[in-house]
Amino acid sequence: MPAESGGAKKAFQLYTPEERRRRDETIWTIVQGVLAPLQFLVFLVSLGLVVRYLLTDVGYTAATISIVIKTLVLYTIMITGAIWEKVVFGKYLFAPAFFWEDVFSMLVIFLHTLYLWALLTGNIGPTGQMVIALAAYCAYVINAAQFLWKLRMARLQGQAEAVA
Repeated sequence: MPAESGGAKKAFQLYTPEERRRRDETIWTIVQGVLAPLQFLVFLVSLGLVVRYLLTDVGYTAATISIVIKTLVLYTIMITGAIWEKVVFGKYLFAPAFFWEDVFSMLVIFLHTLYLWALLTGNIGPTGQMVIALAAYCAYVINAAQFLWKLRMARLQGQAEAVA
């Protein structure tokens, strides 16, 4: 690869100037900024209820309601996130800047949907349902970390551009 001044490789650019402008101007950025912490709060409450049920066999209904709410919030943030991605990058999903985050998001959605299937069909008992929810939550934490990393990268890119 060609070297930049000082021998450093050119940094990965998360946003072009035009994409950054669209990101900063769209209401969907604010929507994502509100939904992400809300989803995390719902996740924490639900995780506590799921773990409580698994440890004590008490609170199945509360845990179930919390998982359904978490899943609905997830679907909402995924739909609005796809709209955000379309506005900013011109694609509803799998824009190069967020490709792997979107791939992993599909796993998160699959596991949450699998939980709903297990709940609605009764083909998997309560403990199995909670285990599926925990798997979905583990995938969610990894996916959230991916997005937080990208948020950090975007801030660093913005700072570097401001200095330049």
